[in-house]
Amino acid sequence: MKIYIYYLTIASFVLTFSFSNAQSWTQLSIPESPSRYDDVFFLDENLGWAADGAGASVYKTTDGGQTWNRQLTTDSDYFRNIEFLDENIGFLGSLNPKFYKTADGGETWDIVSIPGVQAICGWDAVGESTVYGCGAYFEPAYIIKSTDSGENWEFIDMSLYATSLVEVLFSDELTGYAAGGNNEGGVILKTTDGGETWTEIYNTGVPGEQVWKLQILFSDSNFMFAAVNAFDPLPGKLLKSNDAGASWVSKDVWDPFIQGVGFISENHGWMGGHNSGFLETFDGGDTWDDTGFGWSLNRFQVFDENLVYCSGRSIYKYTDNLSTNEWTPRPKDMEITVAPNPVQDVLKISVDFQRSDHMVITLFDESGRLINQLLRETIDSKGKKSYQFDFPQKSGVYYLQFHYDLGYQSKKIIKK
Repeated sequence: MKIYIYYLTIASFVLTFSFSNAQSWTQLSIPESPSRYDDVFFLDENLGWAADGAGASVYKTTDGGQTWNRQLTTDSDYFRNIEFLDENIGFLGSLNPKFYKTADGGETWDIVSIPGVQAICGWDAVGESTVYGCGAYFEPAYIIKSTDSGENWEFIDMSLYATSLVEVLFSDELTGYAAGGNNEGGVILKTTDGGETWTEIYNTGVPGEQVWKLQILFSDSNFMFAAVNAFDPLPGKLLKSNDAGASWVSKDVWDPFIQGVGFISENHGWMGGHNSGFLETFDGGDTWDDTGFGWSLNRFQVFDENLVYCSGRSIYKYTDNLSTNEWTPRPKDMEITVAPNPVQDVLKISVDFQRSDHMVITLFDESGRLINQLLRETIDSKGKKSYQFDFPQKSGVYYLQFHYDLGYQSKKIIKK
């Protein structure tokens, strides 16, 4: 049985950053990703796996991240997340209509296809044989469930509760949470019967936002944290609960595109996302410091106050007495052009896709109010694509949000 671990997602850091308790973050010696490592999962403090998103590769370590062995590489996948029930049985999610299962610790992987599954954005394995998955950030919303170590799967349509799902987190086989978005805003859902029924326990109330990652504090399960991915001009958010999700408090974070969250105590933790490194708080999220370390964080995995792993541009480890690897710089972002700008009655957009991808383009006004979603499309191959939309909006300032597999961009446009 796996040791139950809670996930956290963090932002970037630079080489090693020391804190008053002598702990530090280090960048581990793992091959450079062309995008970021979307997920990291450790079964214990030494045995772990990392999923390289656009690199479509899986790496394994048996010495706490000091050395890594590549186990799998494919040509066309984007690997989103990875999770193991035990040292042999594991699951690998991709942003494609398939996912993978291994029964030998990652040495070989078999493709699993389930009707209706467009992508797997979140996994959680709990107990000896139960695993949950969810998708997708680009819609639709569903959960898959297996109670026999992935031999058989149940597909649960979640469209009554959400338009997109990014994260699942279970405290036991029956009680758990799912996070994503619906037409009203970023949403957190709870089930107490293994996913048969769900209750909405929080909504951000801002259409276009998504609750991206969830964490239950390892030392006190009453404390929960969530990262809210927003959009320009609105800030990202930290959500906190001290009563197991019955009530929540929202605190602003300066980066709109917050995705990862990881706390080692009620007050001390980190957040980060596609466009930031490790943002650190010592007062429960009232104030945040940009550490200047790391980049493009997505997943935190916290063992205790002395050991945390985080995935991002590289794989990072929070502990003591580790040597550091040379810092990996931020990769070049996708080229997106809006021209002409200012806009008149037609909005013209050019996107240079570097690989097969997904693209969601959403329009917001100057105050952050969602106007409408202009595009949701699956991109089959690399190359430049042009889009044209009627733009009957009144004169003023607007924001376009571009959400794709490799990240986010926001463009400010002016209507004459």
